[in-house]
Amino acid sequence: MNNRIDRAGRLISAPPAAVYDALLDRESLEVWLPPEGMRGHVERWDPRPGGGFRMVLTYLDPAESPGKTSDATDVVDVEFAQLVPPTRLVQRAVFEADDPSYAGTMTMTWHLAPVGDGTEVTVTATDVPPGIDQAVHEAGIASSLANLASYIEARD
Repeated sequence: MNNRIDRAGRLISAPPAAVYDALLDRESLEVWLPPEGMRGHVERWDPRPGGGFRMVLTYLDPAESPGKTSDATDVVDVEFAQLVPPTRLVQRAVFEADDPSYAGTMTMTWHLAPVGDGTEVTVTATDVPPGIDQAVHEAGIASSLANLASYIEARD
């Protein structure tokens, strides 16, 4: 276990309930969660405490960023550890990888706080596997948050 904490945040022009709903909607998640340069597909979906999902993330150009599971993919199993609508969601993520530097359970905590007519979304990742570069990971979280903002704000 390491003490590293990766973070990213973004103000989204939507109420916390709308943001929270997008965090727990399978089709929405497939659209906004994959960071720039990737696409995602949810293979399993069980949106309840103790449930979770399995997502296959595919690199659009695997030569630029080889995957953790295969040359072109990252496969992650996510458990919903805590669901507190509409303010907090805690996930436990495990990557499918042969490389031990990606082993372990990473905890992702999503905080949603009302700010005026919008929501400040802060994502904190703890127990990040050492094989995941911190700057790349934080950029990926920020990219997912930008996608989330675009997705939700386009619906209004």
